[in-house]
Amino acid sequence: MVNVNVNFNGRDYLLACEEGQEEDLQKLTEELSKKFNQLKKDLGNLGEGKLLLITAIQVIDELYTLKTSLHKLKDHSKDLEKKFKEIKKLSVSYKGDRDKEVEELKARLEELKKTVEENQANYSEILNKASESINSFITKAV
Repeated sequence: MVNVNVNFNGRDYLLACEEGQEEDLQKLTEELSKKFNQLKKDLGNLGEGKLLLITAIQVIDELYTLKTSLHKLKDHSKDLEKKFKEIKKLSVSYKGDRDKEVEELKARLEELKKTVEENQANYSEILNKASESINSFITKAV
């Protein structure tokens, strides 16, 4: 622990804090002094005790508001995380379905290619037979 001299409401106070926290303690004291002096300016000198109480209530109100906002943000973050997981699950499912469909289409394409090749062979065979028949007919006719 180290001692830090802070000034509040025109008086010096010696306070203890953890080593390395001296600057933070000074900043916090300055913020408290600003709030206290603003209240003193706005409300007049009601007495140090009453002004300190009102200052403390304002600080606690700010803290409560921040905590409430933080809880709302955490809840919103949890909702977003849940939605993200749902989207990710749908995405993975969609990718799986798409990959399966692509494989089915590839297989179908191969079947069609095979059918086209068979039809070409059959067509060539039919053309050859028709050509031979025509040649045979012409040869017999002449």
